[in-house]
Amino acid sequence: MNNELWFRPFVWMDYRLAVLFAVIIPIILLIWAYVEKAEGIQRLLTIYWRVASLLTITVYLMIAGFGVSFISGLIGLILIPISLWFWVDLNDEIEYQSNGPLKLLFTSWRWATTVYCILSAIAFIPFVGCGFSSSPIATPYCRVWLEAPLLFKDYFHPNSKPAFLGFLGIVGLIIYVLYLSYFVVVKLGKQGRSATPQ
Repeated sequence: MNNELWFRPFVWMDYRLAVLFAVIIPIILLIWAYVEKAEGIQRLLTIYWRVASLLTITVYLMIAGFGVSFISGLIGLILIPISLWFWVDLNDEIEYQSNGPLKLLFTSWRWATTVYCILSAIAFIPFVGCGFSSSPIATPYCRVWLEAPLLFKDYFHPNSKPAFLGFLGIVGLIIYVLYLSYFVVVKLGKQGRSATPQ
């Protein structure tokens, strides 16, 4: 039984922290940045949301019990800190922005999210093997990670079949991989570490 797994409370705590750091706070910051017309923060948060969408895709893959979700989840945790610090021009623009509550909260969130993602990725590594399991949902050790996504389904998609939501996740993952490949192969060579197209 999942209830007997000692790490189950930590998995649920991880999901709660993910909702806080990866969803709630960046939504507030993005709205605030638009109100304050802080373009550097706006652009960095827009990039963040594109990258962090992999975590949303992972949730839908987990609802269907797809093993690939354990790999996409780990990759998402690695890509988020990179997306927050990679862009030299945005880092400079934010650094030289006048001090204020928005800049303080954004900087605090950026560091906190970076630390959270690194620690979460390290803790998640032992479960990557679930990604190669024929049926993660049948293994208590792996299934504990699927509980929160299944609860999400009950709240937001009560009438949808897990297989259909998993299909949406697969489509999202394919689009994500294609876009990321295009960025790495084509755009990165042209732009380098500048978020502004050359």
